[in-house]
Amino acid sequence: MHRIFEGEKVMSILKLKPSCKDYLWGGHRLAEEYGVEYDGDILAEAWELSCHPDGPSYITNGKYAGKTLEEFIEAEGKEVLGTHCRRFRDFPILTKFIDAKQNLSIQVHPNNRYALKNEGQYGKTEMWYIMDAEPGAFLYYGFKEEISKEEFAKRIEEDTLLDVLNAVPVQKGDVLFIESGTIHAIGKGILIAEIQQNSNVTYRVYDYGRVGKDGKKRDLHIEKALAVTNRVPIVKDKSSYPHVADCDYFTVDKLNLDGTFMKKMEGSVSDASFASILFLDGEGTITNNGETLTFKKGDSFFLTAGSGSYTVEGQCDALVTTIREKAAPVRIGIDIGGTQTKIGLVDIHQKLIVSEIMDTDAQRPAEEVIHEIAQKTLDLLEAQGIAMDQCVGAGIGVPGTVDRKNGVVRYSNNIKWENVELAKEMGNYLPIPIKIANDADCATLGEAVAGAGKECQDVIMLTLGTGVGGGIIIDGKIYEGKGLGGSELGHMVIVENGEPCTCGRKGCLEAYASATALKRDAKRATGKDLTPEEIFKEAKEGNEELLQVVQSYIGKLGTGIINIVNIFRPQLVILGGGVSAQGETLLEPLREMMKVGCFGGEKGELPEIEKAALGNEAGMIGAASLL
Repeated sequence: MHRIFEGEKVMSILKLKPSCKDYLWGGHRLAEEYGVEYDGDILAEAWELSCHPDGPSYITNGKYAGKTLEEFIEAEGKEVLGTHCRRFRDFPILTKFIDAKQNLSIQVHPNNRYALKNEGQYGKTEMWYIMDAEPGAFLYYGFKEEISKEEFAKRIEEDTLLDVLNAVPVQKGDVLFIESGTIHAIGKGILIAEIQQNSNVTYRVYDYGRVGKDGKKRDLHIEKALAVTNRVPIVKDKSSYPHVADCDYFTVDKLNLDGTFMKKMEGSVSDASFASILFLDGEGTITNNGETLTFKKGDSFFLTAGSGSYTVEGQCDALVTTIREKAAPVRIGIDIGGTQTKIGLVDIHQKLIVSEIMDTDAQRPAEEVIHEIAQKTLDLLEAQGIAMDQCVGAGIGVPGTVDRKNGVVRYSNNIKWENVELAKEMGNYLPIPIKIANDADCATLGEAVAGAGKECQDVIMLTLGTGVGGGIIIDGKIYEGKGLGGSELGHMVIVENGEPCTCGRKGCLEAYASATALKRDAKRATGKDLTPEEIFKEAKEGNEELLQVVQSYIGKLGTGIINIVNIFRPQLVILGGGVSAQGETLLEPLREMMKVGCFGGEKGELPEIEKAALGNEAGMIGAASLL
């Protein structure tokens, strides 16, 4: 993958410099033996591959030398990460070296659901590769036998927790997989290469009575640990053959070159995932796309997705990490309305798995509304047993003027929002890709992919409700034009200086074809407040006044549709909203009008016109389809 940046080729292979941590249990070996540059007295961890704000890694070669890896990704685009990373909002993993000169605290990491609800970030599943271990070294890994929550709490209080933990002797080359919820601790005298989820959430339950730099005992997180810890013995890890480790987040392979019989390895980096190569020992060269860099023990390299063939030559032990594809992904679709908000989970076949409705209560601050929507979403995922990492992302439909590129609701009269950074705010709770769009556009997209228009690429939908909304789908994508407002089909003028419209102008389609307009005209004719259903029913039964109202309504709606068809020539026009419930009573005369009014008439391959099929599901499915 050769990218061009201001006339200079951007390297596909990046050498990284870590951020360093001086935790009190650390030693000196990473600096002395692995060449990690650090001026402090204690070097506990080196974050070799990281986009985490607590410790980013830095690029040392090429155009982006001195920049963080995160800055490189922002500049070059997330395609450098590969298609398997699309389901993650943030960089998916964190790779580090750990030097435990002293025992680490007894700790546990939460799962995704708990961490997202309580910490605003992912939980943590990790893998340890033992690079070196002193004779007699061991680590704690789960419980010897199942214990109750009450006993767990009591042993923490009485300082007898170590008595029930499983102590595992380790030696160089051992691999352990630590799933979230597993109580654990690295023992003294162990060097580790760790590949983990991109998280820094740790709940400490026992710390040997040690004090921090401030002279005070370090904080424990007892209540949170009690809530997330799996209190049963760990089942021995299943083999990940042919991989060193393989889970929902990453796949790790071992590279070994002895420098004699095996001194060269060729690999390839596809568009699916970047590759991280962490050298545990040795020296040599790595080549990709005609670029050759030297490596030594402790070096870390990042190869961009799609960069193709690479070669490693020399003598080395290394870990190669890629991101795996998640099977049967789920997308979240959220349809925010002025009165109600609908939240749904959508599968790969555009089918709604489950949904929930909540009151929007838009009089509250936007932040409160967004927080409740996020919590309801997390609860829905948990109830279905769906992990956050199974979610490709979340799409959100919202009424009003939407800046899709920046994820901002510029203005919505229905929910009284103005310049709300919806994608950013929701991302504080759902750390996955988030896309937003106008709610009418989402409903149209939903009908296009899974409803009345699922066989069509070019679809236009009009919703005949309180107002007249609509959306345009061209080549399977929402058409927005240049501005932020998107298409406002209800506000084309069909009668010069006609009825006043809610937008402040006169003669708009909405002023004649909305349910509101229909009821207005019926009251003018009869003096009675009638529903659209009653209006059509009485007209069909012979009420001349209402028959004229209905005919005029259909005539004005037909004029708008003809204008739309003449401009866009879609394959299908869909009618949604309350008035569309009249079905063929409404559709048949509109078809006849199109034969006469559309350019070319029947010879011009007129589009079909159909009633919307998905009802209230359209907005959720369409929002999910934004991903």
